[in-house]
Amino acid sequence: MANGVWHTGYGIEINLSLPDLGHPYRPGLLREITASVSERDPQLLECLAHHDKRECLSESGGKSPWMFIRRGRVGGRRPLVASHLPITHKATPEESAQHKATKERVVATAGRYGLDAEAEVPVANRRSVSDAVVTGPAGLRVGWEIQYHHLSPSSVHRRSVNAVENGITPLWVAKDRTASLIDRAPWARVDDMPWRDIADGREMVIRGGYRHLEVWRCVPSSERHCLVSEGAGHCGAIHADWFVPALCLPERKPVLIEDLVLRSATGESVPVYVPSRGSGRAGRHMWVSAADRALCAPAAAR
Repeated sequence: MANGVWHTGYGIEINLSLPDLGHPYRPGLLREITASVSERDPQLLECLAHHDKRECLSESGGKSPWMFIRRGRVGGRRPLVASHLPITHKATPEESAQHKATKERVVATAGRYGLDAEAEVPVANRRSVSDAVVTGPAGLRVGWEIQYHHLSPSSVHRRSVNAVENGITPLWVAKDRTASLIDRAPWARVDDMPWRDIADGREMVIRGGYRHLEVWRCVPSSERHCLVSEGAGHCGAIHADWFVPALCLPERKPVLIEDLVLRSATGESVPVYVPSRGSGRAGRHMWVSAADRALCAPAAAR
């Protein structure tokens, strides 16, 4: 229990003992922090001790560093108090080992290419920490986030925004096809493999998150289907769409994690956001070649 918390979204300390929470110019702050955890980012409120990198007995006892606000009872008063959320998913030893091995592989790969790389880099006044930041020859910084267990979509968004605001391009790595980060930020999916294979240099193919631009004329002889006509019709127009290497015509060479370490830092590969075509769904984030990104706007306009 504590009388203060750190708001990770605003980057402010909240004093629960004060009527205005220490922020008189934020009248909606009380309503925001007392909202149900199911209705907000679970990592919105952080333990002050954890934020300041001090020991916290509750966290040492198995609680998470994230907080919720409730009304206590002290005599006839109902003061605001902060309590720790339980840990809903604790990384298994295998996940932790996979995470560490992947992070070390990214840093080692960058070093072999002559790139600067650093592990565990604080971002946004220590509001988050990138697993590894690789810096390219032109100063481009890529923040690798190895996420092998669940993270809420709002947390992915918040941490990605924090990275961009601090001059870092986020690059999230998942191993699960259903990971919440997929399509919500620049991402790459690799196979779920034992940590020893990762550490020993077994081939790590990017299975999802990297695509190539394919452009074709929609005629009967085309191997591609029409993007606007239903059924097997052909409209005669020129279409463009993005495909993973295995579905390109002809099939493209797979992209390895080492390729992405180098290309993302040099700017040869870049993140793009592609809106969905009239489906009502949000679009997709993906990595593409810089050459394809330069082509995609004029190709889509034809």
